[in-house]
Amino acid sequence: MTAQENIVPDTSVILKWVFKAPNEDHTEQALVLLDDWVGGRVNLIVPALWTFEVGNVLGLKSASLAAETMDLLLEYHFEEQALTADICRQAFSIMEACNVTFYDAAYHAVALTRSATLLTADEIYVRKTAQIGHIMILKER
Repeated sequence: MTAQENIVPDTSVILKWVFKAPNEDHTEQALVLLDDWVGGRVNLIVPALWTFEVGNVLGLKSASLAAETMDLLLEYHFEEQALTADICRQAFSIMEACNVTFYDAAYHAVALTRSATLLTADEIYVRKTAQIGHIMILKER
């Protein structure tokens, strides 16, 4: 039996699971990832801060449905990685080397720590951090 692929979906991917607008790019790839996780074909790992980032966007974009949508996401019980001192150090290193936010770098640091692949729809982040590795753009999955 082969080991499951470990994926760290960032907020840009998670939000595609709830905002399924027809004009939203690469929603289908995001939904396939979720289906792969539900089917046990991949392992999803998220940093503990994911609820703050996703909750912020839900509250801003869809205030009337934010609580209900967050309830649904929380029911998935994704594997959460605490932000340890090592992960924070890695995130700060990524921030400094690539000029990115701590939030984005934290997802990447989790991927590095857990031998996983960060999956993002953020092409600018991918360009800035490609040299670090352990990253894939959603449209290529």
